[in-house]
Amino acid sequence: QVQLVESGGGLVQAGGSMRLSCAASGLRFSSYPMGWFRQAPGKEREFVAAISWNGGSTYYVDSVKGRFTISRDNAKGTAYLQMNSLEPDDTAVYYCGAARFPGYIDMSTMGVGDFGSWGQGTQVTVSS
Repeated sequence: QVQLVESGGGLVQAGGSMRLSCAASGLRFSSYPMGWFRQAPGKEREFVAAISWNGGSTYYVDSVKGRFTISRDNAKGTAYLQMNSLEPDDTAVYYCGAARFPGYIDMSTMGVGDFGSWGQGTQVTVSS
């Protein structure tokens, strides 16, 4: 059974930084693309960033480019999201997801339906 556990959320002032972690178990982590999504109150879950199975490729939504960095440590089975220059609009519950299938996927077209496993989410609140 796949289990993803996010951590690292909390409250931060605008302009601050935060790093989220996603510890994975129950899957061959090094074979699966991973992604981060977020969901603000009253809004749909939206794509934030994705990383290929080997970490060689990354993709970001335009609103976080240059501020967020996704990475992974396959030896530790963990994915990360480093968030810098945080803005109040970044406030949301952040979820990590494991792709539905291992191997290559076109990350420029990835959506919620491409992910088969999700963590419980971690709240990120950015105060102005």
